[in-house]
Amino acid sequence: MISRRDKGTDVAPFSRMDRLFDEWFRSLPMRRPFGLDWTGEELIRVDEYRDGDTQVIKADLPGIDPAKDVEITAAEGMLRIKAERRIEKDREDKGYTRHEIRYGSMTRTLPLPEGVSEGDITASYRNGTLEIRVPMPPKPEAKKPTTIPVSSS
Repeated sequence: MISRRDKGTDVAPFSRMDRLFDEWFRSLPMRRPFGLDWTGEELIRVDEYRDGDTQVIKADLPGIDPAKDVEITAAEGMLRIKAERRIEKDREDKGYTRHEIRYGSMTRTLPLPEGVSEGDITASYRNGTLEIRVPMPPKPEAKKPTTIPVSSS
């Protein structure tokens, strides 16, 4: 049996793991028997890669208005993408033979690399693709070891 912690009593060290576990669980194929999804949201599929000193996250989100339908937040070392594809108003009148395009809410929560400045993250949307760029923090310079003199007594 899988149980969830009450959202109001999240303990900070465990809340990040809870969110990652939730994302993993939602990605399992068995979570939707017969097409039913009890979470009410779809998982946004992403590609992640490094481009020099930048972590790039891309998500295909065609058919949305990024100004109205996308919310990206960064907090506590986590990046959350939330999008909504709205149902067309004239959908009922078109007499569909097949209707497979999904509508509704989609989310994805991803861990940010340690030391990232959340205020430096940028996002753009072009031709149905959302691109988020996360500048990586500079690696700390390796300090030379300090030699400690030994005195004789």
